Amino acid sequence: MHPAPSVILFTVLSGLGFGFLAFLGAGLVLPQPGLNALLLWGLGYGLAVGGLMASTFHLGNPRRAWRAFSQWQSSWLSREAWASLAALLALAPVALSDLLGLGWPRGFGLVGTGLALITVATTSMIYTQLKTIPRWNHWTTPLMFVTFALAGGAILAGQTGIALPLLVVLALALLAHWQFGDRRFAEVGASLATATGLGHIGALSVFEPAHTADNYLLREMIYVVGRKHVQKLRVIALICTVMLPAVLLSLGQGLPFVALALLCHLAGAFAARWLFFAQAEHVVGLYYGKR
Repeated sequence: MHPAPSVILFTVLSGLGFGFLAFLGAGLVLPQPGLNALLLWGLGYGLAVGGLMASTFHLGNPRRAWRAFSQWQSSWLSREAWASLAALLALAPVALSDLLGLGWPRGFGLVGTGLALITVATTSMIYTQLKTIPRWNHWTTPLMFVTFALAGGAILAGQTGIALPLLVVLALALLAHWQFGDRRFAEVGASLATATGLGHIGALSVFEPAHTADNYLLREMIYVVGRKHVQKLRVIALICTVMLPAVLLSLGQGLPFVALALLCHLAGAFAARWLFFAQAEHVVGLYYGKR
């Protein structure tokens, strides 16, 4: 699929934001009352809300984004909207308590932590549910999304002892997603014969394309990236997302090391997420002879 910048920003930033909010809500990060709490909670809310807002730029009519809340019974997008709202509201009392030094119990924080992770899981299910994209329709997709959120949140929270093992899990999740994903299209048996239902008449081929001009399907659903570029980007993603942050966090726990580790992690996350969309082979490409 066409890797739209708005969707890449949405999935990376909102995942990082909700991952960080999960650590704040669980009390693994205890901000000092006042400016410190304002900055930390503001950063978490800013990343989460900013990422969600970025997703609206991919809509045909962003002003109708509120309608996402109306289809919660059947739509994972709608469930994500409700889960994100519930998480942000549940964490608000904890943020207020930290800001004013009220010392309220963190019961709402634990609920908010669970809801924050559920939000990331619902985001992943928007893509996992799509049987028309075999690469996404696999258990490694939600594993990758949730692990990205937890590892990024741990780095941003400065929790080196938690971040290092999570980075190892993230590396394994990425490798598994790539390994299984590369053979998913063949495993499901998608072909021109299955797409048209005409396989019983013999071998099929495309005589003429369905359209003589550019169209939405060709722009959004069919995107081909070279195998050499894929391998390079995977190496870059793995090094930046996992290896460099792990080395930097092992060297020190001060703000410079955490900041550099986070920047490297984000660079790798953007590369990995670009590949996630660019390599998504939609079965509609079969009608155009693109698969």
